[in-house]
Amino acid sequence: MMKLTKRTLLAAVATLPLMAGSAWAEGLISIIVTDPANPYWFTEGEVAKNTAEELGYEANVSAHKGDTNTESNLIDAAITNGAKAIILDPANADGSIGVVRKATEAGIPVFLVNAEINESGIAIAQLVSNNAQGAALGAVKWQELVGDSAKYVEFFGNPADNNAATRSNGYNTVLSQYPDLEKVAQEVANWDRTQGYNKMQSIIQANPQIDAVISGNDEMALGAIAALKEAGKNEGVIVGGFDGSPDAVEAVRSGDMAYTVLQPVAVFAREAVIQADHYIKNGEPMVAEEKQLFDCVLITPENVDNYTAPFTLSE
Repeated sequence: MMKLTKRTLLAAVATLPLMAGSAWAEGLISIIVTDPANPYWFTEGEVAKNTAEELGYEANVSAHKGDTNTESNLIDAAITNGAKAIILDPANADGSIGVVRKATEAGIPVFLVNAEINESGIAIAQLVSNNAQGAALGAVKWQELVGDSAKYVEFFGNPADNNAATRSNGYNTVLSQYPDLEKVAQEVANWDRTQGYNKMQSIIQANPQIDAVISGNDEMALGAIAALKEAGKNEGVIVGGFDGSPDAVEAVRSGDMAYTVLQPVAVFAREAVIQADHYIKNGEPMVAEEKQLFDCVLITPENVDNYTAPFTLSE
């Protein structure tokens, strides 16, 4: 698996010509994300669409909202519409294998972004954040702020997404080294702010003393913060997030959230389309490795002013 740092990728992307309007760059690129109501997936779709249009393609963005039947219908539509390539954030690590195979067998190259499927050799590329690296980065910062002893809560994402387990395992690898850190609850909140809020309300009722929260994404963390505030229990509670969403960055700025781990979605969403363009023109992958990892970075009060655009931290 190839690991690509943000700096390396930005430099590489900057040197690639965008050949808008060329004879090669014609046709449709179909972009399928999870749910644009979440700012992370909205940015993923918009960056991919804008990049495709810069390269002279038509582009449309649709959403499966985690439903594999909807995802299958959207893949069918892309095939029917003669898409030159599909950029897909898969709905399910196992359940999306079939739709990727269907598109590939129809002669349409598929480039996966953000989440992987549990099979190699079907998609041309799988471009994802380095979730293990990002989770370790966040957990080390979280423990530094929380200390060696605390009662804490973990919020877990969608179990159908491998990223949820990867982040949770990364947290536990770091935090299990501190025996006086007591996890009083671990709740599945499916990447969702409302679920994070509701689950946190229930946790507060059962556990009046909570010192910290570590979350698999920003939306769940923001829901937890809202519940803590409503209960008058947010003072002094350390909350760590993951994604680097605009709302989370504002929470870091205001002091409600201690940090967030920025996923470079704006980088790999653009890179996926550039790689798709290369494949359309040349009939071969631009990058030899199918699975490509993009390093995450921390956003803290110290560097929050370097956040210049959604999911973009300037150096």
